[in-house]
Amino acid sequence: MVQEPYPDAVASHADVLRTRYASRLPDALEDLAGPAHGRVDLPLHVAWSGLRTYDLDKSRQCMSLYRIVLAEGQGDDIVSFLNRDLLLAQWPRMRTMISRHVRGVWEEAFPELQPGESATA
Repeated sequence: MVQEPYPDAVASHADVLRTRYASRLPDALEDLAGPAHGRVDLPLHVAWSGLRTYDLDKSRQCMSLYRIVLAEGQGDDIVSFLNRDLLLAQWPRMRTMISRHVRGVWEEAFPELQPGESATA
């Protein structure tokens, strides 16, 4: 039987993802200073495949941009492209369309995103 040299050091895939997403979180939702209207061009390191320009005034495009930035964006991207009010307004619907790892990290860090919490907090 071969024994792993550091059995406790092996992190699960879920733990790796949660750590990655947690490291990108803003300090507060108020730090999300992205635009609330208009067209947004995402850089290649965020939107590396498919559409890169999104119209925030079109609900589906806005939701797509937020899903991509939450999953692929770095900390600077998150505060530059996401807007606090738009995130709070979209979260109840969007939370079912993003990975459980992203959702869990964000809802744990920001209780106002949890179901049943007030979006105006």
